[in-house]
Amino acid sequence: MNWVVDNLGLIVELTVIHLRQSLIPIVLGLVLSLPLGWVAWRYRLVRGPVIVLTGLLYTIPSLALLILMPAALGYSVISEQNLVAALTIYAVAILVRAVADGLDSVDADVLQASTAMGYAAPRRFFTIELPLAGPVILAGLRVTAVSTISLATVGILIGVTNLGYLFTNGQQRRLIPEVLAGVVAVVVIALLVDALLILAGRALMPWTRATAIATRRAKAAGA
Repeated sequence: MNWVVDNLGLIVELTVIHLRQSLIPIVLGLVLSLPLGWVAWRYRLVRGPVIVLTGLLYTIPSLALLILMPAALGYSVISEQNLVAALTIYAVAILVRAVADGLDSVDADVLQASTAMGYAAPRRFFTIELPLAGPVILAGLRVTAVSTISLATVGILIGVTNLGYLFTNGQQRRLIPEVLAGVVAVVVIALLVDALLILAGRALMPWTRATAIATRRAKAAGA
């Protein structure tokens, strides 16, 4: 406990760095996954290959990816850019299926009604399809956020400083409080980001909360 108190500034500094390294790939992964997920949903012939190929990206060992990508793309292995790029790939691997499944969950009758009302494809996507697919996409985004925040610690193995430093340094110096501080900090970040995503979902999709309340009341009345 004394180590934590004495090094609180270091823990906070590493937490901020870790949060930045995690949030960028989460956002980039979502932006890249929306068009890929839409293609997989819209064109049934390519749905299987797109989802399988993007899903296979998650099976690539993180350390191998962090070493191979710089060799192929020509940037430094120990750069923060390398870590962000690798984490973005893993985020895409999770989110493409979530986007496709979310769009698949939209009621076909709703789509037909919007088309009958004269909604063009782009307007229908942003005002009807994407909002109604939101709960499923949000669930995938929450999984992605927790996964990304956890995976980011691997960056320390290639020299990118973040909360992973507390793991390796604590192990080398046999300081259990330092390792535990890193674990707790990662868990706290993951929980906070997850809570913020839930709140954002409620704010952006208020109808989901109303539906949940109505469902609970219906179940209570039936009981």
